[in-house]
Amino acid sequence: MQLTPWNLARDTRGVAAVEFALLLPILVAFYFGVVELTQGLMTQERAAHVASTVGDLISQNSSVTTAEVTDVFSVGNTVMYPYPTTSLEMRVSSLSADAKGNVTVVWSQAAGGLTKLAANSTVAGLPTNVITANETVIMSESQYTYTSVFGQILPTPIVFKQTSYEHPRLSSSVTCTDC
Repeated sequence: MQLTPWNLARDTRGVAAVEFALLLPILVAFYFGVVELTQGLMTQERAAHVASTVGDLISQNSSVTTAEVTDVFSVGNTVMYPYPTTSLEMRVSSLSADAKGNVTVVWSQAAGGLTKLAANSTVAGLPTNVITANETVIMSESQYTYTSVFGQILPTPIVFKQTSYEHPRLSSSVTCTDC
């Protein structure tokens, strides 16, 4: 076949390769974006599970020790698996409301960079109906800094924070004997 302008215009060999070459960067970016979004959402969900699990385990006791709280924090690290736990921070606190509804910290323990709340310090900004007068509640918090696997889609780390509130199950309050 002789190559003439008329034949060249009708020649469709290689059109699929050109179309693929034009679409490939878009498809690759879309793929990595979906992977990154999925990883981020799964990490956020795990961080939320850490807060609720830590609070739930503490609320199932009438009394705990610092060593037992440390064990519960290790469970929190396990909940984050398979994600690295180097940036996982946790805190669990027992809060008490007096007859007027003023909420103070009874005891607090923290791990991974968060600091424990000072005993008898006031706590503000709680959601409504979490704690009423003359009641106690366990507040557990988790914070996780998610760093992108690829670094191009999400160039800056995202911090996921979650707070969970659990009422004591076996008694009116959970005490910590050596906190």
